[in-house]
Amino acid sequence: MPIVTLGINHDSAPIEVRERVAFAPEVMPGALGDARKALECRELAILSTCNRTEIYANAEAEPLLQWLAHYHQVPLDQLRGCSYILSEEEAVRHMMHVACGLDSLVLGEPQILGQIKSAYAVARECGSVGSELHRVFQRVFTVAKKVRTETAIGENPVSVAYAAVSLASRIFTDLKQQTALLIGAGETVELVARHLLDQGIKQLIVANRTLSRAQLLAQNFGAEAILLADIPEHLARADIVISSTASQLPILGKGAVESALRKRRHSPMFMVDIAVPRDIETEVGELDDVYLYSVDDLRGVIDEGMRSRERAAEAAREIVDSAAAEFTKESRALGAVDTIRSYRQRAQQISGAELERVLLQLDKGEDPRRLMEQLTRALTNKLIHAPTISLKKATAEGDLERLRIAREVVGLDDPADTELEKKHK
Repeated sequence: MPIVTLGINHDSAPIEVRERVAFAPEVMPGALGDARKALECRELAILSTCNRTEIYANAEAEPLLQWLAHYHQVPLDQLRGCSYILSEEEAVRHMMHVACGLDSLVLGEPQILGQIKSAYAVARECGSVGSELHRVFQRVFTVAKKVRTETAIGENPVSVAYAAVSLASRIFTDLKQQTALLIGAGETVELVARHLLDQGIKQLIVANRTLSRAQLLAQNFGAEAILLADIPEHLARADIVISSTASQLPILGKGAVESALRKRRHSPMFMVDIAVPRDIETEVGELDDVYLYSVDDLRGVIDEGMRSRERAAEAAREIVDSAAAEFTKESRALGAVDTIRSYRQRAQQISGAELERVLLQLDKGEDPRRLMEQLTRALTNKLIHAPTISLKKATAEGDLERLRIAREVVGLDDPADTELEKKHK
Protein backbone atom coordinates (compact mmCIF):
# COMPACT_ATOMS: atom_id res chain seq x y z
CA MET A 1 0.00 0.00 0.00
CA PRO A 2 1.44 3.43 -0.93
CA ILE A 3 2.24 6.07 1.67
CA VAL A 4 -0.66 8.44 2.40
CA THR A 5 -0.44 11.91 3.94
CA LEU A 6 -3.33 13.21 6.04
CA GLY A 7 -2.85 16.80 7.15
CA ILE A 8 -4.36 19.87 8.75
CA ASN A 9 -2.36 23.12 8.57
CA HIS A 10 -2.50 26.89 8.87
CA ASP A 11 -4.03 27.21 5.40
CA SER A 12 -6.74 24.58 5.85
CA ALA A 13 -7.89 25.17 9.44
CA PRO A 14 -8.05 27.94 12.08
CA ILE A 15 -5.98 27.69 15.23
CA GLU A 16 -9.06 26.56 17.22
CA VAL A 17 -9.07 23.33 15.20
CA ARG A 18 -5.29 22.94 14.90
CA GLU A 19 -4.79 23.08 18.66
CA ARG A 20 -7.40 20.34 19.18
CA VAL A 21 -5.61 17.86 16.91
CA ALA A 22 -2.09 18.64 18.12
CA PHE A 23 -0.01 15.89 19.76
CA ALA A 24 2.12 16.77 22.79
CA PRO A 25 5.59 15.14 22.71
CA GLU A 26 4.86 13.02 25.78
CA VAL A 27 1.79 11.36 24.19
CA MET A 28 3.38 10.68 20.81
CA PRO A 29 4.62 7.11 21.49
CA GLY A 30 1.21 6.10 22.80
CA ALA A 31 -0.57 7.76 19.87
CA LEU A 32 1.64 5.95 17.35
CA GLY A 33 0.92 2.61 18.97
CA ASP A 34 -2.80 3.30 19.21
CA ALA A 35 -3.01 4.32 15.55
CA ARG A 36 -1.07 1.32 14.28
CA LYS A 37 -3.27 -1.05 16.27
CA ALA A 38 -6.53 0.61 15.27
CA LEU A 39 -5.60 0.88 11.60
CA GLU A 40 -3.66 -2.40 11.39
CA CYS A 41 -0.85 -0.62 9.54
CA ARG A 42 2.87 -1.35 9.76
CA GLU A 43 4.24 2.13 9.13
CA LEU A 44 3.13 5.46 10.57
CA ALA A 45 4.70 8.75 11.67
CA ILE A 46 3.13 11.91 13.09
CA LEU A 47 4.35 15.50 12.67
CA SER A 48 2.80 17.97 15.10
CA THR A 49 3.76 21.66 15.21
CA CYS A 50 1.97 24.91 16.02
CA ASN A 51 1.01 25.28 12.36
CA ARG A 52 0.26 21.71 11.31
CA THR A 53 -0.55 18.14 12.24
CA GLU A 54 0.31 15.58 9.56
CA ILE A 55 0.20 11.79 9.58
CA TYR A 56 2.25 9.73 7.13
CA ALA A 57 1.13 6.10 6.94
CA ASN A 58 0.54 3.09 4.74
CA ALA A 59 -3.16 3.10 5.56
CA GLU A 60 -6.49 3.89 3.93
CA ALA A 61 -7.28 7.60 4.12
CA GLU A 62 -10.81 7.44 5.56
CA PRO A 63 -9.98 5.14 8.50
CA LEU A 64 -6.96 7.35 9.21
CA LEU A 65 -9.20 10.42 9.41
CA GLN A 66 -11.68 8.55 11.59
CA TRP A 67 -8.92 7.53 13.97
CA LEU A 68 -7.67 11.13 14.28
CA ALA A 69 -11.19 12.38 15.02
CA HIS A 70 -11.78 9.65 17.60
CA TYR A 71 -8.39 10.07 19.29
CA HIS A 72 -8.85 13.82 19.81
CA GLN A 73 -12.64 13.70 20.24
CA VAL A 74 -13.22 16.10 17.36
CA PRO A 75 -16.30 15.80 15.11
CA LEU A 76 -15.40 13.81 11.99
CA ASP A 77 -17.26 16.18 9.66
CA GLN A 78 -15.31 19.11 11.07
CA LEU A 79 -11.97 17.42 10.31
CA ARG A 80 -13.14 16.26 6.90
CA GLY A 81 -13.91 19.86 5.98
CA CYS A 82 -10.48 21.25 6.87
CA SER A 83 -8.07 18.41 6.12
CA TYR A 84 -6.20 17.29 3.03
CA ILE A 85 -5.35 13.77 1.89
CA LEU A 86 -2.56 13.00 -0.55
CA SER A 87 -1.18 9.72 -1.83
CA GLU A 88 1.75 8.32 -3.78
CA GLU A 89 3.72 11.02 -5.66
CA GLU A 90 1.57 13.88 -4.32
CA ALA A 91 2.17 12.72 -0.74
CA VAL A 92 5.94 12.55 -1.25
CA ARG A 93 6.03 15.92 -3.02
CA HIS A 94 4.08 17.51 -0.16
CA MET A 95 6.47 16.08 2.45
CA MET A 96 9.36 17.57 0.48
CA HIS A 97 7.61 20.95 0.28
CA VAL A 98 7.08 20.92 4.05
CA ALA A 99 10.68 19.94 4.82
CA CYS A 100 12.02 22.69 2.53
CA GLY A 101 9.83 25.37 4.16
CA LEU A 102 7.81 25.83 0.97
CA ASP A 103 4.56 25.09 2.81
CA SER A 104 5.34 27.14 5.93
CA LEU A 105 3.58 30.25 7.18
CA VAL A 106 6.97 31.96 6.86
CA LEU A 107 8.38 30.90 3.51
CA GLY A 108 11.67 29.04 3.84
CA GLU A 109 11.75 28.89 7.66
CA PRO A 110 14.36 26.35 8.72
CA GLN A 111 12.85 24.99 11.96
CA ILE A 112 10.39 22.69 10.19
CA LEU A 113 13.14 20.39 8.88
CA GLY A 114 14.33 19.71 12.42
CA GLN A 115 10.74 19.03 13.48
CA ILE A 116 10.28 16.49 10.66
CA LYS A 117 13.54 14.79 11.60
CA SER A 118 12.33 14.59 15.19
CA ALA A 119 8.99 13.08 14.08
CA TYR A 120 10.89 10.46 12.07
CA ALA A 121 13.22 9.68 14.99
CA VAL A 122 10.34 9.23 17.45
CA ALA A 123 8.43 6.99 15.03
CA ARG A 124 11.54 4.92 14.40
CA GLU A 125 12.19 4.49 18.13
CA CYS A 126 8.60 3.30 18.52
CA GLY A 127 9.06 0.74 15.75
CA SER A 128 6.55 2.33 13.39
CA VAL A 129 9.00 3.07 10.56
CA GLY A 130 9.48 0.29 8.03
CA SER A 131 11.42 0.12 4.80
CA GLU A 132 8.95 2.17 2.74
CA LEU A 133 8.54 5.07 5.17
CA HIS A 134 12.29 5.02 5.81
CA ARG A 135 12.95 5.41 2.06
CA VAL A 136 10.50 8.31 1.86
CA PHE A 137 11.96 10.21 4.83
CA GLN A 138 15.55 9.72 3.69
CA ARG A 139 14.73 11.10 0.25
CA VAL A 140 12.85 14.02 1.83
CA PHE A 141 15.90 14.87 3.97
CA THR A 142 18.21 14.64 0.96
CA VAL A 143 16.02 16.99 -1.09
CA ALA A 144 15.71 19.48 1.79
CA LYS A 145 19.49 19.57 2.12
CA LYS A 146 19.86 20.10 -1.63
CA VAL A 147 17.37 22.97 -1.58
CA ARG A 148 19.19 24.63 1.33
CA THR A 149 22.53 24.16 -0.41
CA GLU A 150 21.57 25.15 -3.95
CA THR A 151 19.04 27.94 -3.32
CA ALA A 152 18.89 31.04 -1.09
CA ILE A 153 15.48 30.19 0.34
CA GLY A 154 16.61 30.42 3.96
CA GLU A 155 19.29 33.08 3.75
CA ASN A 156 17.27 36.29 3.98
CA PRO A 157 15.26 37.46 7.01
CA VAL A 158 11.46 37.51 6.68
CA SER A 159 10.36 38.34 10.24
CA VAL A 160 11.14 41.26 12.53
CA ALA A 161 12.82 38.98 15.08
CA TYR A 162 14.87 37.14 12.49
CA ALA A 163 15.80 40.38 10.69
CA ALA A 164 17.08 41.88 13.93
CA VAL A 165 19.32 38.88 14.64
CA SER A 166 20.45 38.76 11.02
CA LEU A 167 21.60 42.37 11.21
CA ALA A 168 23.39 41.63 14.48
CA SER A 169 25.32 38.82 12.81
CA ARG A 170 26.50 41.30 10.17
CA ILE A 171 27.89 43.64 12.79
CA PHE A 172 29.46 40.88 14.89
CA THR A 173 30.98 38.08 12.85
CA ASP A 174 30.87 35.66 15.79
CA LEU A 175 27.88 35.93 18.14
CA LYS A 176 29.38 33.20 20.31
CA GLN A 177 31.50 35.92 21.92
CA GLN A 178 28.67 38.44 22.47
CA THR A 179 26.18 39.31 25.20
CA ALA A 180 22.64 40.40 24.27
CA LEU A 181 20.24 42.47 26.37
CA LEU A 182 16.59 41.91 25.47
CA ILE A 183 14.16 44.52 26.76
CA GLY A 184 10.61 43.24 27.13
CA ALA A 185 9.25 39.72 27.55
CA GLY A 186 6.62 39.40 24.83
CA GLU A 187 6.35 37.07 21.85
CA THR A 188 8.72 39.08 19.65
CA VAL A 189 11.45 39.12 22.29
CA GLU A 190 10.97 35.39 22.81
CA LEU A 191 11.48 34.81 19.07
CA VAL A 192 14.57 37.01 19.15
CA ALA A 193 15.93 34.93 22.02
CA ARG A 194 15.35 31.71 20.06
CA HIS A 195 17.15 33.07 16.99
CA LEU A 196 20.06 34.34 19.09
CA LEU A 197 20.44 30.94 20.74
CA ASP A 198 20.40 29.32 17.30
CA GLN A 199 23.29 31.60 16.41
CA GLY A 200 25.16 30.50 19.54
CA ILE A 201 24.95 33.77 21.53
CA LYS A 202 27.28 33.70 24.54
CA GLN A 203 24.92 35.24 27.10
CA LEU A 204 21.36 36.59 27.28
CA ILE A 205 19.97 39.18 29.71
CA VAL A 206 16.19 39.74 29.82
CA ALA A 207 14.86 42.99 31.27
CA ASN A 208 11.20 43.56 32.01
CA ARG A 209 8.99 45.81 34.10
CA THR A 210 7.81 42.73 36.01
CA LEU A 211 10.66 40.57 37.29
CA SER A 212 8.57 37.38 37.45
CA ARG A 213 7.78 37.64 33.74
CA ALA A 214 11.45 38.22 32.92
CA GLN A 215 12.42 35.24 35.06
CA LEU A 216 9.88 33.00 33.31
CA LEU A 217 11.33 33.85 29.91
CA ALA A 218 14.89 33.65 31.20
CA GLN A 219 14.33 30.13 32.54
CA ASN A 220 13.39 28.90 29.07
CA PHE A 221 16.62 30.20 27.54
CA GLY A 222 19.17 29.97 30.31
CA ALA A 223 19.23 33.76 30.56
CA GLU A 224 19.67 36.30 33.36
CA ALA A 225 16.58 38.27 34.45
CA ILE A 226 16.62 41.92 35.58
CA LEU A 227 14.17 44.79 36.07
CA LEU A 228 13.92 47.73 33.65
CA ALA A 229 15.18 49.95 36.44
CA ASP A 230 18.41 47.90 36.55
CA ILE A 231 19.26 48.39 32.88
CA PRO A 232 21.80 51.26 33.44
CA GLU A 233 23.74 48.98 35.78
CA HIS A 234 23.99 46.17 33.20
CA LEU A 235 23.95 48.09 29.88
CA ALA A 236 27.73 48.21 29.51
CA ARG A 237 27.82 44.41 29.40
CA ALA A 238 25.59 44.32 26.31
CA ASP A 239 27.06 44.14 22.82
CA ILE A 240 23.54 43.75 21.40
CA VAL A 241 20.39 45.49 22.65
CA ILE A 242 17.00 44.56 21.20
CA SER A 243 13.93 46.21 22.68
CA SER A 244 10.21 45.54 22.24
CA THR A 245 7.92 46.81 24.99
CA ALA A 246 4.51 48.52 25.16
CA SER A 247 5.94 51.52 27.01
CA GLN A 248 4.63 54.93 25.97
CA LEU A 249 7.92 56.56 26.97
CA PRO A 250 11.53 55.75 25.96
CA ILE A 251 13.28 53.09 28.05
CA LEU A 252 16.82 54.03 26.97
CA GLY A 253 18.11 57.58 26.68
CA LYS A 254 21.24 59.06 25.15
CA GLY A 255 22.87 59.71 28.53
CA ALA A 256 22.59 56.11 29.72
CA VAL A 257 24.08 54.81 26.47
CA GLU A 258 26.95 57.36 26.58
CA SER A 259 27.80 56.20 30.08
CA ALA A 260 27.75 52.55 28.97
CA LEU A 261 30.02 53.30 25.99
CA ARG A 262 32.61 54.91 28.27
CA LYS A 263 32.63 51.80 30.46
CA ARG A 264 33.00 49.68 27.30
CA ARG A 265 35.86 51.88 26.08
CA HIS A 266 33.73 52.59 23.00
CA SER A 267 33.44 48.99 21.93
CA PRO A 268 30.55 48.96 19.36
CA MET A 269 26.95 48.43 20.46
CA PHE A 270 24.25 47.17 18.11
CA MET A 271 20.68 48.25 18.95
CA VAL A 272 17.33 47.39 17.39
CA ASP A 273 14.21 49.21 18.54
CA ILE A 274 11.22 47.11 17.46
CA ALA A 275 8.74 48.99 19.65
CA VAL A 276 6.11 51.49 18.50
CA PRO A 277 6.25 54.01 20.21
CA ARG A 278 10.02 53.66 20.26
CA ASP A 279 11.86 52.42 23.35
CA ILE A 280 15.22 54.00 22.46
CA GLU A 281 15.62 57.75 21.98
CA THR A 282 16.46 58.63 18.36
CA GLU A 283 19.44 60.70 19.56
CA VAL A 284 21.16 57.45 20.59
CA GLY A 285 21.72 56.77 16.89
CA GLU A 286 23.90 59.90 16.66
CA LEU A 287 26.51 58.42 19.01
CA ASP A 288 29.72 57.02 17.61
CA ASP A 289 30.08 53.25 18.03
CA VAL A 290 26.30 52.74 18.17
CA TYR A 291 24.40 51.06 15.32
CA LEU A 292 20.72 51.83 15.92
CA TYR A 293 17.92 50.43 13.76
CA SER A 294 14.17 51.03 14.04
CA VAL A 295 11.32 48.74 13.01
CA ASP A 296 11.04 50.70 9.74
CA ASP A 297 14.68 49.98 8.97
CA LEU A 298 13.95 46.28 9.43
CA ARG A 299 10.92 46.45 7.13
CA GLY A 300 13.16 47.03 4.15
CA VAL A 301 15.28 44.03 5.14
CA ILE A 302 12.15 41.86 5.53
CA ASP A 303 10.60 42.92 2.19
CA GLU A 304 13.84 42.26 0.34
CA GLY A 305 14.12 38.95 2.12
CA MET A 306 10.64 37.93 1.00
CA ARG A 307 11.37 38.86 -2.62
CA SER A 308 14.61 36.93 -2.50
CA ARG A 309 12.93 33.90 -0.94
CA GLU A 310 10.15 33.93 -3.52
CA ARG A 311 12.76 33.78 -6.28
CA ALA A 312 14.58 30.99 -4.48
CA ALA A 313 11.29 29.16 -3.90
CA GLU A 314 10.77 28.79 -7.63
CA ALA A 315 14.09 27.01 -7.96
CA ALA A 316 13.29 24.93 -4.87
CA ARG A 317 9.95 23.81 -6.31
CA GLU A 318 11.67 22.64 -9.48
CA ILE A 319 14.09 20.57 -7.40
CA VAL A 320 11.21 19.08 -5.41
CA ASP A 321 9.08 18.28 -8.48
CA SER A 322 11.98 16.51 -10.15
CA ALA A 323 12.88 14.58 -6.98
CA ALA A 324 9.27 13.51 -6.31
CA ALA A 325 8.85 12.22 -9.86
CA GLU A 326 12.17 10.37 -9.68
CA PHE A 327 11.27 8.80 -6.32
CA THR A 328 7.90 7.62 -7.66
CA LYS A 329 9.59 6.10 -10.71
CA GLU A 330 12.07 4.27 -8.48
CA SER A 331 9.28 3.03 -6.20
CA ARG A 332 7.35 1.64 -9.13
CA ALA A 333 10.50 -0.03 -10.41
CA LEU A 334 10.97 -1.66 -7.01
CA GLY A 335 7.38 -2.87 -7.17
CA ALA A 336 8.11 -4.41 -10.59
CA VAL A 337 11.19 -6.14 -9.19
CA ASP A 338 9.06 -7.78 -6.47
CA THR A 339 6.51 -8.91 -9.06
CA ILE A 340 9.17 -10.29 -11.37
CA ARG A 341 10.83 -12.11 -8.48
CA SER A 342 7.54 -13.72 -7.44
CA TYR A 343 6.71 -14.66 -11.03
CA ARG A 344 10.15 -16.18 -11.54
CA GLN A 345 9.89 -18.18 -8.30
CA ARG A 346 6.53 -19.53 -9.38
CA ALA A 347 7.89 -20.55 -12.80
CA GLN A 348 10.86 -22.24 -11.14
CA GLN A 349 8.56 -24.15 -8.79
CA ILE A 350 6.50 -25.41 -11.75
CA SER A 351 9.53 -26.38 -13.83
CA GLY A 352 11.22 -28.02 -10.83
CA ALA A 353 8.20 -30.17 -10.08
CA GLU A 354 7.86 -31.26 -13.72
CA LEU A 355 11.56 -32.01 -14.01
CA GLU A 356 11.48 -34.15 -10.86
CA ARG A 357 8.55 -36.14 -12.26
CA VAL A 358 10.37 -36.75 -15.57
CA LEU A 359 13.59 -37.77 -13.83
CA LEU A 360 11.70 -40.40 -11.83
CA GLN A 361 10.24 -41.80 -15.04
CA LEU A 362 13.69 -41.82 -16.67
CA ASP A 363 15.00 -43.87 -13.77
CA LYS A 364 12.29 -46.40 -14.55
CA GLY A 365 13.66 -46.74 -18.09
CA GLU A 366 10.87 -44.99 -19.98
CA ASP A 367 11.47 -43.50 -23.46
CA PRO A 368 13.52 -40.23 -23.06
CA ARG A 369 12.15 -38.67 -26.26
CA ARG A 370 8.54 -39.22 -25.19
CA LEU A 371 9.32 -37.85 -21.74
CA MET A 372 10.90 -34.70 -23.21
CA GLU A 373 7.80 -34.11 -25.28
CA GLN A 374 5.63 -34.58 -22.18
CA LEU A 375 7.84 -32.17 -20.21
CA THR A 376 7.65 -29.50 -22.89
CA ARG A 377 3.88 -29.84 -23.19
CA ALA A 378 3.33 -29.82 -19.41
CA LEU A 379 5.54 -26.78 -18.87
CA THR A 380 3.83 -24.88 -21.67
CA ASN A 381 0.34 -25.63 -20.35
CA LYS A 382 1.12 -24.77 -16.74
CA LEU A 383 3.09 -21.58 -17.52
CA ILE A 384 0.42 -20.12 -19.81
CA HIS A 385 -2.54 -21.27 -17.71
CA ALA A 386 -2.95 -18.10 -15.59
CA PRO A 387 -2.32 -15.66 -18.51
CA THR A 388 -4.81 -17.62 -20.64
CA ILE A 389 -7.54 -17.35 -17.99
CA SER A 390 -6.90 -13.61 -17.69
CA LEU A 391 -7.03 -13.13 -21.48
CA LYS A 392 -10.28 -15.06 -21.76
CA LYS A 393 -11.84 -12.96 -19.00
CA ALA A 394 -10.71 -9.70 -20.61
CA THR A 395 -12.13 -10.87 -23.96
CA ALA A 396 -15.47 -11.85 -22.40
CA GLU A 397 -15.71 -8.45 -20.66
CA GLY A 398 -14.65 -6.52 -23.77
CA ASP A 399 -11.75 -4.95 -21.87
CA LEU A 400 -9.63 -3.87 -24.85
CA GLU A 401 -7.09 -1.95 -22.75
CA ARG A 402 -6.45 -5.01 -20.60
CA LEU A 403 -6.04 -7.10 -23.75
CA ARG A 404 -3.57 -4.61 -25.17
CA ILE A 405 -1.50 -4.62 -21.97
CA ALA A 406 -1.61 -8.43 -21.79
CA ARG A 407 -0.40 -8.76 -25.39
CA GLU A 408 2.44 -6.37 -24.61
CA VAL A 409 3.39 -8.21 -21.41
CA VAL A 410 3.55 -11.64 -23.06
CA GLY A 411 5.42 -10.26 -26.07
CA LEU A 412 2.73 -10.61 -28.75
CA ASP A 413 3.20 -6.99 -29.80
CA ASP A 414 7.00 -7.17 -30.06
CA PRO A 415 8.05 -4.85 -32.97
CA ALA A 416 10.34 -7.59 -34.26
CA ASP A 417 7.40 -10.00 -34.46
CA THR A 418 5.30 -7.39 -36.26
CA GLU A 419 8.01 -6.88 -38.89
CA LEU A 420 8.31 -10.66 -39.30
CA GLU A 421 4.56 -10.95 -39.85
CA LYS A 422 4.69 -8.22 -42.52
CA LYS A 423 7.45 -10.05 -44.42
CA HIS A 424 5.44 -13.28 -44.44
CA LYS A 425 2.44 -11.42 -45.79
